[in-house]
Amino acid sequence: MQDIQSRIRQLKRPGLLVRAARFGLDDYRRTRDLSRLVPGLGTTAHGPVLIALLEAESVENSARQERATAYCLMRHIDLLTAVMAEARDFEAVTRPRDIT
Repeated sequence: MQDIQSRIRQLKRPGLLVRAARFGLDDYRRTRDLSRLVPGLGTTAHGPVLIALLEAESVENSARQERATAYCLMRHIDLLTAVMAEARDFEAVTRPRDIT
């Protein structure tokens, strides 16, 4: 199984979708948005949240590729925004720190 950071680096999504998701980064609020996107993970550590978000985003991306009528562009953008924000926070938490 791949680690979380490798899974994130391997995401390939259309540029317009990624740019739209980036616009939402400043407005992302973990306590508000996670309960809507992946219920039940509100205060969980970043790792399990990222895995749940990546799985939900993958489902949405498959629906996009299949042109399914159930595909929701706004949900997909919200999921990508959450992945970006959580990945940023995950990296900040897991990055080794120099103590001098």
